[in-house]
Amino acid sequence: MRPIRAILVALCAALSAACAVGPDYRRPAAEAAPAFKEAGDWKPSEPADALSRGPWWQIFNDEGLNGLEAQIDISNQNVKAAAAAYAQARAIVNEARAGFWPTVSASVASQRGAGQFGPAARTTDSAGVSGNWTLDIWGQIRRTVESDRASAGASAAALAGARLSAQAALATDYFDLRAQDQLERLLQNIVEAQQRSLKITESRYHYGVAAKADVVSAQAQLLTSQAQQVNAQILRGTLEHAIAVLIGRQPAVFSLAPATMRSDVPTVPAGLPSTLLERRPDIAQAERQVAAANAQIGIAAAAYFPSLTLSGSDSYSHSAFSRLFELPNRIWSLGPTLAETLVNGGLRRAQVAAARAAHEETVANYRETVLTGFQQVEDQIVTLRVLEEQAVIEDAAVKASLEAEQLTLNQYKQGTVPYSSVIAAQTTRLSSEETALSVLENRLQASIALIEALGGGWDASKPP
Repeated sequence: MRPIRAILVALCAALSAACAVGPDYRRPAAEAAPAFKEAGDWKPSEPADALSRGPWWQIFNDEGLNGLEAQIDISNQNVKAAAAAYAQARAIVNEARAGFWPTVSASVASQRGAGQFGPAARTTDSAGVSGNWTLDIWGQIRRTVESDRASAGASAAALAGARLSAQAALATDYFDLRAQDQLERLLQNIVEAQQRSLKITESRYHYGVAAKADVVSAQAQLLTSQAQQVNAQILRGTLEHAIAVLIGRQPAVFSLAPATMRSDVPTVPAGLPSTLLERRPDIAQAERQVAAANAQIGIAAAAYFPSLTLSGSDSYSHSAFSRLFELPNRIWSLGPTLAETLVNGGLRRAQVAAARAAHEETVANYRETVLTGFQQVEDQIVTLRVLEEQAVIEDAAVKASLEAEQLTLNQYKQGTVPYSSVIAAQTTRLSSEETALSVLENRLQASIALIEALGGGWDASKPP
């Protein structure tokens, strides 16, 4: 019993002295301004809790978009891949935790053999159990679990980031497609107006009050607008195909019927820059990568110290299986093993240095990700603010161009202006309406981009 008692005493002493070598993790400092510079006097149209009421895309109040967004988690292949990577990371954590426990194995064997000059062949039966337990005195296993757990957190954030990216891409493509629907209706209105102008011109030519050139010019203008109308179908088709892929459908079996486009642009306030650190998945992912790299320093440093393994076995061996488990046939062993590498050519020192350098790299990447997040929010705020001002001007330009077109057409009917004035007025009207539509489309894109830059309502404290 003395060897067993000595082993137990050594085990208790080792566990009581156990400590995890390497630096304990502290989140890297990242400076945050007290407010976003570009926010200024910008007044968002939505209340501050808009994102907290549900999925962020619901603030656009579009049932078509809501139905498509619901399919992202179900069918988007990039999100599925990120979810599988997260599941793998969680399994790796459990794999690392298994190192805390002893390994026990059992064996049963039956062998027949004989020596060259010995007696006749004989059968030897054996059975036994054995176990090994590597004690985590220096915290190598604990640091491994810590690193793997942080990596799993990074995978969870990557999953959230993949989901948010797919959702934002879908919303952007959806409103771009609706803008194409609006453009096609706009071009149809233009074509109808130009067809009426062509009839007026042909009538005036028939009565000898207009030149043939006016008729030809009206025909050319109409054909140009009809060509634009046909060409607009290209972009709509490619956007429809992109939406199909985002929701995991083949483009050949997916289509969206034309629908009207919303004319207002909901937005959300940017809040405080400091809160961005908890709201963006990519920032959370970078921070968890720092934590994983920090734990790797402890894993590398633990190699400086000896490892203590407790091993034991209990087995029976005999030529007759019926007498196998008799006491004289028993062989057992139990004892600790202390192992230490004496010379390795500076390998451990190099591994620790590499782990520290890798940690510094992740810290720099984290801070760069934070800065990029601040930049993206500032970019979208200034974009929205300027586009809102431009939209007011463009709406006034559309009204003025419509009025100018009607006045010019009336003057042409009265013979006071040439047909070139009508062409100029209609061209101005089309240009102003296309510009106003483009501004509206850009505002919707910027609103989606701002929501994405703010993390889409994601909370780092609530991983999947």
